[in-house]
Amino acid sequence: MSDNVVYTSKVRIERVKGPLRRAYLPQMESPVFFGVHSEIAEHYGVDPQVHEPHAATLDYVVASTAG
Repeated sequence: MSDNVVYTSKVRIERVKGPLRRAYLPQMESPVFFGVHSEIAEHYGVDPQVHEPHAATLDYVVASTAG
């Protein structure tokens, strides 16, 4: 196996407010928003009336693993 680095991801994450994050991903013209929803929001005590639900980072990890 080679010790050469083949790819380094260039991702930037900004915290917006509360659980809301803005992620700048390669090949995406607009940022992607991460947050919490449903059972995840409930687990962390996040009020959906205060913080709009968004897909969680866990959702993206599961989707990328299944893809």
